[in-house]
Amino acid sequence: MLKVLRPLLFCAVTLFSACSQNTLTGKQQLAFIPEAELQSLSISQYDAFLTSHKVLSPQSNKNAAMVKSVGENITRAVRKYYDSMGNAKALLNYQWEYNLVEDPSVNAWCLPGGKIVVYTGILPVTLNENALAVVMGHEVSHALLQHGNQRMSSSMVRELGGLTLSLALTNKPSQTRDIFLNAYGIGSEIGVMLPFSRKQELEADRFGLLWAAMAGYDPYEAINFWNRMSETKNATDQPPVFLSTHPSDQARIEAIKKYLADLKKN
Repeated sequence: MLKVLRPLLFCAVTLFSACSQNTLTGKQQLAFIPEAELQSLSISQYDAFLTSHKVLSPQSNKNAAMVKSVGENITRAVRKYYDSMGNAKALLNYQWEYNLVEDPSVNAWCLPGGKIVVYTGILPVTLNENALAVVMGHEVSHALLQHGNQRMSSSMVRELGGLTLSLALTNKPSQTRDIFLNAYGIGSEIGVMLPFSRKQELEADRFGLLWAAMAGYDPYEAINFWNRMSETKNATDQPPVFLSTHPSDQARIEAIKKYLADLKKN
């Protein structure tokens, strides 16, 4: 019996000690992996991804220029908000980067430290800068809220017995990198991506709309975007990659309408 209880007790103690306060929400959350370590890993994985994909240049491609411009405006709004809350130091290690990758997948993501990728496949669904700002604001929010850290932390405890990130990369590098890629929704060839929880999705929606509005975009385009995304889902046998980690339904759109009403009041 003691042998059975020991691993359970270890996991319980590990999870309890791994809780930390998120600087954006002020709430306690699971963060088994130090964010600084994840940011370091994200730089190498981001560079590896860009090396193996066709990155479009903002100097020669208008859509790439749009992604860069929208990204800069969104992150400028984020900095302004953090400054107003007295949390500017929380963003000191963020090295914001925005890239448009030529890929038909309907997808976008943001890694710890602000490493952002938008796929060309999502542009026919966003259609305009306002919707693109909603998407990028949403992905940036996932990073700021450390949702990927929560997903990766739970996977590390479940699959690797609570190894630290450095030890896991040394002892089980391939499995650890797969956990990272799945947790952050990078590429569909890695395996089954981990869906964000309903709570995480709505949290990212709420802050994403705030960033878009603060950056001067129309956040109401979020409703049109998610309606178009639902149509894209219904028109194909294979749901867009974006929807494998970002489930969309009418209840979510109703929640977005409520967030928009709250934004209008403020």
